[in-house]
Amino acid sequence: MSTEETSRFVRVRVELVLEVEDEAAVTGAALGRVADDPEIPEGERAHAERAVTEDTAEALAQLIDPFDLVSEVPGVELQQASWSSERIDYDPDSPDWDLDEDDGAQDDEAEAVG
Repeated sequence: MSTEETSRFVRVRVELVLEVEDEAAVTGAALGRVADDPEIPEGERAHAERAVTEDTAEALAQLIDPFDLVSEVPGVELQQASWSSERIDYDPDSPDWDLDEDDGAQDDEAEAVG
């Protein structure tokens, strides 16, 4: 494939599992972010504060920003991002948590196309 035929866009998929060891610290940091964020309209600020106070997963979603992950990578500009967080049951020894599982399916698809 020549350079002209190659897309300039790259999708990066990241899945993280975090262990929250101090919910109060996470909630406090999220409340600080909400208070300091000029892009949150005043009418929505109380709703955002209530959401991060009631749910640590919401607090993490408020604190983790995909732009922060790539803002200092030279030569790239974030075009679109979405993310969510949820509480999960996690067993690192379970085969259900094999992080390479998706990669194998994509490799198989690439081989079928190539």
